Amino acid sequence: MSDSDRQLLSFGVFLLIIVLGIVLALAGLITWNLFVPVVLILCGCWAIALAGIRASNPQKYERGTYSTIGIGFALIALGGAWYVSRFGWLYSLIVILLAVAVLAITAALRKK
Repeated sequence: MSDSDRQLLSFGVFLLIIVLGIVLALAGLITWNLFVPVVLILCGCWAIALAGIRASNPQKYERGTYSTIGIGFALIALGGAWYVSRFGWLYSLIVILLAVAVLAITAALRKK
């Protein structure tokens, strides 16, 4: 899959994520305050899926698979922290620190 195909695919998935968030909010399954965290979490899931697609066919001078997984995991952690902030800011701090710790441990244990 070429880089322009991946970009077009990612743009289409992003638009689907926005539509899904709007539908969830209009259906009353989430409040409008949770729209952005849901979009962040779903975009993070897409970034992890995109890393899997990139791993099957890596290209020269392209962002690495681990980097893309890290970005996806960070987006999921940011959306999760935003969601749990309604219970208190300390829970958000715990989620962010946990995500940083997991990324640091996986980076240290990663083999080249």
